[in-house]
Amino acid sequence: MVVLATLLACVCASGQRLVLRYDKPATRFEEALPLGNGHLGATVSGGVADDLIWLNEGSLWGGCANPDNNPVPTGGPELLAEVRALLEKEDWIGAEKKVMGLQGKYVNSYLPMGTLHLRQSFDNDVLVFDYSGNNAALPESKTSSIEGYLRTLDLDNAIATTSFVVDGVEYSREIFVSHPDRVMVMHLTSSEEGKLEFDLDGATMWDGSTVQSLSSNEYLVKGQVGYYQSTKWEEPFSKWQVGPNGEKGMRYQFRVKVVRCDGQVYTSPCLHVSGASDVLILVSAATSFNGFDKRPDIEGRDENALAESFITKAEKKDLAELRNAHIADYQKLFGTVKLVLGPAGGAAELRPYSAAASPELSRGATREWTRPGSDSAPAQSELNMTTDKRLEAYAAGAEDLYLETLYFQFGRYLLISSSREDSEVPCNLQGLWCKDRHPAWGSDLHTNINVQMNYWPAEPLGLSQTALPLIEFIKNSSVAGAEIVKNMYNMGGWTVHHNSDIWCAANPVGDKAGSPSWANYVMAGPWLCTHLYEHYLFTEDKAYLAGTAYPLLKGSAEFLMDWLIEKDGKYITSPSTSPENTFIDDNGNRGQVTIGSAMDLEICWELFTDVIEASEVLGVDPELRAKWIHYRDNLHPLQIGAAGNLVEWYKDWKDVEPEHRHVSHLFGLHPGHEISPLTTPELAHAAVKTLERRGDGGTGWSKAWKICFWSRLLDGDHAHKMYRELLSKSTLPNLWDTHPPFQIDGNFGSVAGIGEMLLQSQNGEIHLLPALPSLWEDGSVQGLKARGAVSVDMSWAGGKLKTAALRYSPVTLGGSSKIAVRTSVPVKVKGASSRTKKDGAYFLTTVTLKPGQECLLTAK
Repeated sequence: MVVLATLLACVCASGQRLVLRYDKPATRFEEALPLGNGHLGATVSGGVADDLIWLNEGSLWGGCANPDNNPVPTGGPELLAEVRALLEKEDWIGAEKKVMGLQGKYVNSYLPMGTLHLRQSFDNDVLVFDYSGNNAALPESKTSSIEGYLRTLDLDNAIATTSFVVDGVEYSREIFVSHPDRVMVMHLTSSEEGKLEFDLDGATMWDGSTVQSLSSNEYLVKGQVGYYQSTKWEEPFSKWQVGPNGEKGMRYQFRVKVVRCDGQVYTSPCLHVSGASDVLILVSAATSFNGFDKRPDIEGRDENALAESFITKAEKKDLAELRNAHIADYQKLFGTVKLVLGPAGGAAELRPYSAAASPELSRGATREWTRPGSDSAPAQSELNMTTDKRLEAYAAGAEDLYLETLYFQFGRYLLISSSREDSEVPCNLQGLWCKDRHPAWGSDLHTNINVQMNYWPAEPLGLSQTALPLIEFIKNSSVAGAEIVKNMYNMGGWTVHHNSDIWCAANPVGDKAGSPSWANYVMAGPWLCTHLYEHYLFTEDKAYLAGTAYPLLKGSAEFLMDWLIEKDGKYITSPSTSPENTFIDDNGNRGQVTIGSAMDLEICWELFTDVIEASEVLGVDPELRAKWIHYRDNLHPLQIGAAGNLVEWYKDWKDVEPEHRHVSHLFGLHPGHEISPLTTPELAHAAVKTLERRGDGGTGWSKAWKICFWSRLLDGDHAHKMYRELLSKSTLPNLWDTHPPFQIDGNFGSVAGIGEMLLQSQNGEIHLLPALPSLWEDGSVQGLKARGAVSVDMSWAGGKLKTAALRYSPVTLGGSSKIAVRTSVPVKVKGASSRTKKDGAYFLTTVTLKPGQECLLTAK
């Protein structure tokens, strides 16, 4: 057997730690550093005299599980029939007005839990940052200079630090949020005895909250949020504190306890520490959320007991034990994938941007940037360059392989930190981190791309466990989704519409006044179901497929068969939208609702294909399978427009916004697999034309999607161009993506796109380096995942594959698997039987592996 160490011996390694670095405290939320364990989130500003930490608990949402409070509109089937009749007459405006009658209440918002203010005192009252190191110009009395300031987030251990020197005393703060111990750990030290003096105050923005001292070294902040806290921005919170039947919202609390201190500590009611040099603090948080179908006010968990138990357990450990358990747990996920771009030792170097290396990038304004120091090696100032300065230099045109690698791994870090196997809810629009009473779009679960994009990197980037909260959410949503479909449409199966929340709401939102272009989107259920089958493809867990995924896929297919109507001998959807976009028909009429949009048909094709394959794997339901095949094969075909573009609507109509941020009609290219340059070249060419017409602008998440599109089109240089656009124009100082405002889906979608540049497996074969950018001519990657439960390690040089190691690791053990591998160079195989044939410009090698077996491919 060939072991992966054979490959790794050939892989170059930079030895550079993955660290976000800053030489100033954060002045706003979008500069602060995020920490999390899938439950408790903290965003650390790193202030010297006032260190503000925003706290979140992933299950703290407005609302209450009570479907009676959001009743399904009566007369839904009749209203739907009227809408379809209007659409048949091409009365778009009439159909839009009529379909609004199906809309219900807005979903609930994700809510911030509170803040911690660490207010540190020093011998002198006035603190002055001194970046020059020249203290002679500073006043001598009652003024202290702050020197050597540094705050970091180390992605290798998920620990944030702040360090600085005041009056010759070194101060350090170390903060991490432990998943195994369910607490935030804060360790504060000073280099001289007795120099630590600070208050640690907790607060929350919600009315009726209380701060209570529990002992001389512990206090809690607790309260209860409103029964309905709408995502509608102008909705006053005071309007819905108590429901019509006496319902109340979720209870919450967080606790703060000093568990080690070599000085004095008391509470009044918050913490005050003095005369110390080493302090260890634990923070826990909990809510009364007890499931999507339980009222948190009368059926909720005991949040008090939960928060207390987390600290009681954790305080039995010393700092080293807490830290080691945290790192070991985190590294089980984060350490699965390693990416090195460039030659050994060169990852930190910045170079002037080379348009010649990537012709696509030469369009538009000329970019120039010259790094300080020698051209032959990175200057020490570059190695220590802060992340915000790196971003600035990159936006000005520098090449920075270290920054590109750092951002990739930061995306994986964010997914691990916000979504763990035991998280109560999937990542929302801001992941886990939210500071606002009225967050943008309620920081809810947008299901017309955003929550799906959050999980695009989970399977291919070695983080399959992080997808489990999404899978549980889909399962729970099918309950309300089935009731909605039955009562609103008189149909079978289930679906979800445009928005949802922790209560798994499935109805169209909008209060009968929302734009149908988003509010009445009906295809979220089938789209979500594609994630269920993807999880199987990457794991080959047949027990999961049979017990969880397949029943949900069947229910979604049942809905689609009821929802589709026949027109001109083909199946179409009616009503239909292309999310958030508007068309102009041949008569100059604007519309948002029509029939048979491309995205709907592509999602139908994907869902039917998934459920067909799943039934074949399980060997069940042959009669149903025949029906699914009939519906899939008789969908209205995708069309190519007069300009060579893929048609977005039922006809080749114009867009009100030609460069609209959504490119929904390319779903079949990504994340779907109906369109491919290798299998459907004409449709792929139409996708290229569509992207050229759409342009390279857009929101952060839109650029992320375009990275994925261009990767699937095998154009690595254009995919990299979009990566540059995102990093240069849509990335905040702390590397969060911005819509604007901050929205985390762009982080996740873009790193999924990087994975697509390096490895693709959607077409029943593993394609190595399918869209490698010219600027990444040397590198290596370890731990990528391919469909078929295959792990892949690779190295390349001069833009060509050198070596690749494959390991077949299905969850359900069985016989051997034949794995097709597509490469641009011929390879020899060691460790498995194989055969190779030429396929156009590629080489297609088939290897046969048993569970647990590995093989090594080496370029000839």
